[in-house]
Amino acid sequence: MATAFHPKYNPMIRKLESIFTLSEDERHALQTLPMQVVAIKTDQAIVREGDSPSRACLILSGFACTYKVTAQGKRQIVSFNLPGDLPDLQSLHLTVLDNSISTISPCSVGFIQHEDLRDICERYPRLTAAFWRETLIDAAIFREWVLNVGRRDAYTRMAHVLCELLTRLRAVGLVEDHACDLPITQGEFADAIGVSTVHVNRVLQQLRADGLIELTGDRLKVPDWDRLKEAGEFDPTYLHLESNQAAA
Repeated sequence: MATAFHPKYNPMIRKLESIFTLSEDERHALQTLPMQVVAIKTDQAIVREGDSPSRACLILSGFACTYKVTAQGKRQIVSFNLPGDLPDLQSLHLTVLDNSISTISPCSVGFIQHEDLRDICERYPRLTAAFWRETLIDAAIFREWVLNVGRRDAYTRMAHVLCELLTRLRAVGLVEDHACDLPITQGEFADAIGVSTVHVNRVLQQLRADGLIELTGDRLKVPDWDRLKEAGEFDPTYLHLESNQAAA
C-alpha cells in the first residue's frame, strides 16, 4: 500500500531533504512509494544478523537501534535509528545482513520491497544519489562512533551522543527549543558508549549537575547547547546536513 503521510510530514522525505535537495517530482514519487506499515512493540527485532531480506525498513515513528552481539552475548549498539532513517538500506545490495536492528520504543515501521526501491531509482536517478548519500552518512556516523567509544572518556562520549541525537532529531523537525523526546534507557546508552549502566547513571548525574542537560522521564532538554557541544567535542560536520540551522 502507499504511504499515508502528507509530504510535509513524511519522515523519509524530511530525512532525505535534510541531506539532499529534492524536486517536486521526486517528493511525489517518494510520497507514493508502496510500503507495508507495521506497528512493532518495544524490544522487538525488525531484522536479524544473517537475514536475507527482500525489503528495506523505514522508521516512521519511534526509536530503534542497530547492534552486534559477541559470542558471550554482550551487545554493542552501533547507531540509534530515528524517524526517517532507512537503517538496512544496504540490504538492497548486500544479500546477507551483518547486523541486527531492534526497536527500543514502540515503532511504526514501513517495509519497502527492494524491487520498488530499484524501480524508483531507475525512474528518478537523482534519488539513487540521495540514497547513496544516506548510506555514506551512515558510514560517517559509524566512524565517529568508533572514535567516540575508542578514544573519548565516558562523560565526553555521553555528551557527544546526546548532541548527535538532538541534531539528527532537529533535522527532521522533532526538536523544539533544544528539547526532544528521548525514549532510550540507561542500559541502552551503556551498550552504545561501552560502559556499565551504573557508570551511565553517574555520567548523566554529572551532566545534570554541570547544568548541561535536564532529563525528565523520556524528555531531554539542553539548557546550554554550546557547553554541551564543547563537553562532547561535537562537530556536526560528519552528519553532512544540508541545513545550517539543523546543524547549529
